[in-house]
Amino acid sequence: MSGAARRWLLVPAAGAAGAGAAAWHWGLVRPYHLQRLLVLANPAADPGGAGYNAAQARIAIGSGGLLGKGLFHGEQTAGHFVPEQHTDFIFTVAGEELGFAGAALIVPALAALLWRGLSIARHAASPYGTVLAGGLVSWLGFQTFLNVGMTLGLTPIVGVPLPFVSYGGSATVAGLVAVGLLQAVHRSKAVQA
Repeated sequence: MSGAARRWLLVPAAGAAGAGAAAWHWGLVRPYHLQRLLVLANPAADPGGAGYNAAQARIAIGSGGLLGKGLFHGEQTAGHFVPEQHTDFIFTVAGEELGFAGAALIVPALAALLWRGLSIARHAASPYGTVLAGGLVSWLGFQTFLNVGMTLGLTPIVGVPLPFVSYGGSATVAGLVAVGLLQAVHRSKAVQA
């Protein structure tokens, strides 16, 4: 976003790899961290333990079918088989109760927000505005990808809320601040024109 040469991206990548190797060497990686990665590689490895959340999430989403079971009529969510379904696993609730059709509406809505943010970054009046808008879009996009990915078994399970969908005051406030900053970058272009 800032126009830096691609070779400069190798520096933080090498630093991250070095930090990961150091964490492994000094024993900072806990066994449950490894379990999460093993469950991602083989979801059936421990369905009653480390793989429980991932298994229940896939069952809930799959049981919704195309049109879902109806709002507040999901057996998996009503039975609390899916943990943290109001925050981290909110996408499973949409998948079970609203089905593929309802859950599929969430992704384009968030994608439209990210697309608009990228447009603001591309047309920003200053390099600072470009980097700020690009960083905010990257943050919201990464959070969206991680949350939806962990419920579908594409990424490891981490405690990341789905922007503007998950319950939680601090996540909502942070998302609204991000949208406000994007709007400020957009308005600064209009003011300077």
